[in-house]
Amino acid sequence: MSVDAITAVAEGAVDWAEKRYLLVDDFVGIRQLLRESLRNLGAKHIDQAASGGEAMVLLSKTRYDVVLCDYNLGDGKNGQQVLEEARIRNLMLPSSVWLMVSAEKSVESVMGAAEHQPDAYIIKPITEGVLLTRLNRVWNKKQIFREIDQAFADKDYLRAARLCDEQVAHNPLHEIDLLRMKATLLLKSGEPEQARKVFEQVLAERDYNWARCGLAKILMNNGELDAALAMFQAVIADNRFYIDAFDQLAKAFQLQGKTEEAFDVLEKAAKLSPNSVPRQRALGQTALKLENIPVAEKAFRKCIEIGEYSVMKTVDAFFGLARVCAQKNDTKEAIRLLGAAVHQFGGDQVELRAKITEGLVYHETGDYRRARKSGDELEAMLADESKQRPDTETCLDMASLLFAVGVKEAPVGLLCYVTRNNHDNVALLEDVQKIFDKARMTDEGMELIKASRKEAADMMNKGVLLWKTGKLIEAVEWMRVARKALPHNMRILFNSAQILISQLHQTGYVRELADEAIEVLMHVDAIAPGQQRFAQLMEQLAMLAPMSGVVAAAAASEYEAANGAIQDKHADAHE
Repeated sequence: MSVDAITAVAEGAVDWAEKRYLLVDDFVGIRQLLRESLRNLGAKHIDQAASGGEAMVLLSKTRYDVVLCDYNLGDGKNGQQVLEEARIRNLMLPSSVWLMVSAEKSVESVMGAAEHQPDAYIIKPITEGVLLTRLNRVWNKKQIFREIDQAFADKDYLRAARLCDEQVAHNPLHEIDLLRMKATLLLKSGEPEQARKVFEQVLAERDYNWARCGLAKILMNNGELDAALAMFQAVIADNRFYIDAFDQLAKAFQLQGKTEEAFDVLEKAAKLSPNSVPRQRALGQTALKLENIPVAEKAFRKCIEIGEYSVMKTVDAFFGLARVCAQKNDTKEAIRLLGAAVHQFGGDQVELRAKITEGLVYHETGDYRRARKSGDELEAMLADESKQRPDTETCLDMASLLFAVGVKEAPVGLLCYVTRNNHDNVALLEDVQKIFDKARMTDEGMELIKASRKEAADMMNKGVLLWKTGKLIEAVEWMRVARKALPHNMRILFNSAQILISQLHQTGYVRELADEAIEVLMHVDAIAPGQQRFAQLMEQLAMLAPMSGVVAAAAASEYEAANGAIQDKHADAHE
């Protein structure tokens, strides 16, 4: 018996006959060879794709057990981008296996694929024995994580962390991998100190770079920047290809205000693994801050190029490159890029940001008449109440531009909106005050910030008071009003979800309320991932299992009746 066969038997035989397979390769001959190898293993259900685009169509329709995907797929998406999008869109089952297959041995291609964590990376040519060994090994390991991955996909991070402990007891051979997953889950649950204990437990046994990097991230988030820097640098000294350490080291330098040091690190990282959209964006933005126009231009152009077929494609690269063109006095190219951004990405938020950048381009190139015109158009866009307000960073940029071109009322409204949505974020409120200071509105700004903070606190406190006094239906309704007025206020969002969960506890499971609570929490996770309260509330929701149809219908009917009474009361009050 061969070594490969012995290994397969030792790791537990798997019945490969009824599983579903997807082969992705632009060469039909390679697909045929892989198909024959799988058929020799007993496989019956094998689909094929000749391009990344075809693969995405098939992945959208079928949940495959095994995907064998080539790295180079000709025109369009490459294998890295297919894997990246499949992960982000949750197109794979938690227990599914993804094998990246390639003849490429370059550091760039291997590292690029590895960043998106395929289950294995296999270099061509592939023998049947190697394929069987890899499939058996990865499949058996994935089954250990099946329940954990499902809880992870459901964003029930605390339950997933507990499942890691259960699996450690049953599968001690995979203890390190399970502890790594547990630490990741605890960080996502907003439990950094618990994650820290896990990293330290692992490091007490062996000096793993991933554990050192994880510990350094916690130190960085705690403000212990010097200690974090030293640890990231030690990881890089130990393994100069550990790309995550480069990204995190750059972030630590940015937090220290050491932009030049951050730039040097990002430049090295981009040379090691250049096909990361977020990394090229970060390099471009950092270079632009340092007015290093050649590097900024190169990074943003690379970001647009590799982003063309990537799910990570970002409008930031277009805006950044437009700012670069402004520095080069190429207004025509800058405006063309802004038009391309609006055309390719669309939406109110992109249009607003494009108009901001247009104003900045004209202002930076000395065309103050057109800059003021952009400011007036931006003010008109803001006056349209049907359009959603932009994110916090965009609001601050808009306010700065509008003040710079002589507009006053609109930027004041924006800064008050930002304050109401972040009424307990001291650092951000200091940034708001600085913008008021620059606009020579120091005292007025202080008063506006104070009034806006009080308005937000009063709105939140009214809902909490209704909740605490047992008026749950009224509390739910009021918090809907509060969420609409302040859609990015974290405390209002969390309290709204908590009140909805309290209502579910009182009335029993009502699908409408549960979906609303999940929608609120998903919005929170999109704004600021890794919040402790998010994990706690998601777990509370998960424990509210659906009841039988009759009981659930009765609960829903009771809720609708009570809610209808409240709506009638509000209608009477407005007449």
